Amino acid sequence: MFDINPGLMVWTVVTFVVLVLVLSKFAWKPLLKSLKDREDTIRQALDSAEKARAESAQLLKRNEENLAKAEEEYRKILREGKALAEKLKEEIVAKAHQQAQRELQQAKEEIHRDIDAAKQQLRGEVADLAIQAAGKILDETMDTQKHKKIVDKFLSQLPSN
Repeated sequence: MFDINPGLMVWTVVTFVVLVLVLSKFAWKPLLKSLKDREDTIRQALDSAEKARAESAQLLKRNEENLAKAEEEYRKILREGKALAEKLKEEIVAKAHQQAQRELQQAKEEIHRDIDAAKQQLRGEVADLAIQAAGKILDETMDTQKHKKIVDKFLSQLPSN
């Protein structure tokens, strides 16, 4: 069993070489090819994962920038809204003040017109009374129009107060 047999040794070497050649042609090449393909697949997966990580980091950065821009836009719109509301408030107050002034002026003018009308009516009545009194004093019938002119002239010479 432990004898060295040269014929067996040659056949063992030949069989080993043939086995190595057959295995290298049919088993190792496909095995190495599948390992190489697996390595390429893993490398591609790692590369795509790295690209996806970089893209997600970029998207996260863009989203943060967009959020900051949106927040700034919100603050800007809020400031503009407050300014516009303040401006509208001032305009409304100014218009209300102007309207109150106009109404006050109209009321004053109406009061003056009523006072003037009352004065005119009073003058007319005073003139009629004066004519009647003068007529009774003189005991004659006077021309009403003539006496009214005289009284109106006299009244117009009086101070207007």
